[in-house]
Parts: sequence; structure tokens; C-alpha cells
Amino acid sequence: MKIIRIHFSSLPTINPMLSAAFLLLLVTCLACNYLAPTALPGEVLFQDDFSRTSSGWSRYQAATLLSDYDRGAYRILILAPDTDAWSTPGLDISDVQIEVDATKAGGPDNNYFGILCRFQDSQNFYFFLISSDGYASIGFDKNGERQLLDQDAMLPAQTILTGRATNHIRVDCNGERLSLYANGTLLHEVKANEFSHGDIGLIAGTYASPGTDIVFDNLMAIQP
Repeated sequence: MKIIRIHFSSLPTINPMLSAAFLLLLVTCLACNYLAPTALPGEVLFQDDFSRTSSGWSRYQAATLLSDYDRGAYRILILAPDTDAWSTPGLDISDVQIEVDATKAGGPDNNYFGILCRFQDSQNFYFFLISSDGYASIGFDKNGERQLLDQDAMLPAQTILTGRATNHIRVDCNGERLSLYANGTLLHEVKANEFSHGDIGLIAGTYASPGTDIVFDNLMAIQP
């Protein structure tokens, strides 16, 4: 078993000042979208091949962290131990199927990377992780407290391609059902009702050995 010990390092954000009236209108409009979704099953809600650097993902570079567009893909590179980073495009979705290709470009196989859904803020979200040495898990952060939903530690999964390989990751957040797939095979499925909507995201991180370098491409969010 692989024990998951993650110390999140949220990326800096700049929050605009909103008047109380505008904020109330914004919340009301978003609530209407949740109560009366218009997307049909199979409809593409959002897709990105990362060829445009203006598509909404965070762009951040520092001595120990890079999270940015890179040559037609999106790259997360972490040069510090026990650290991770994520990026979100600024959406607000309830039920969603998310798919992405994730390639290990460098660093240790003892890493983790994957997809976020129903992201509220840096302390509240669901995460779906695999690793380059073939482990997987589903869990959530709530008020900064970490909990795995399917087991006490990340467990091995034979369909994950190890080493410097590309894995096709799929995540379903559909009502209370949360599912994680790798390369077309269901790895884990659980039920949870912590969050009902939020942003989607990409995540990667390190354990004791730094250098995790993951490149994401061909992301798609679909109405399930």
C-alpha cells in the first residue's frame, strides 16, 4: 500500500473587489444554473488542447514550481519534496465526466497526479489520483482535512501505465457517485455527498523525492 501524505501548496490568486449587490446577483445566477441545467447527456461542457494560453488556467513559475502552458500542453513541475500544485479554469459545474491524457515527462515514479472535481477552494474539493508506479485513489479535502474515500491508502492498479508513459484518466462526478478510470478500466467507485458543484482541475505532486513533471493534454468535460 502507498500511504498518501500530501501537503498542498495553493497557487496565488487575485480576487477582484465585488460590490455586495453584484455578488448577490452572481450567486443567484449560479444557483439558477444548478437548479435547471440545460446541458444534454453527452454534451461537451468544456474542452481544451492547451494550444491557447488564454483559455483560463493558472500560469505560475517559481524556483521550485512551474504550473503553466507548455508547447501545446499544460505542465506541472515540482522541484520540492512533499509538495503539490493544481490549476483550475474557473468553471462551475455540477455533474461532469472529465477526461485527460497525462504523461510523466520526468522525475520519480513515486509521484501522484490526476483530476479534481467540484473544487470550492484550496481546502475543499474531490481528488482522483494515480501514480507512475501504478497506484490509485479517490478522496476529498474538506476544510483542509484529508480523507480517502475508497481505502486507507493508495492501492495498486494493473491498468496504470508506469514510468514515462501516457495514461488516459477519466473521472465521473455524477450525483453522489464518484468514479476513477485509467486507460478505459474502472479502478475505484465510491459514493460521497460533500460537494454538489464546483470547478474542475488538474493536480500533481511529490513525496520525499522532488522532480515530479507531468504534462496534461486533450482535456474534455462532458455532461454525463
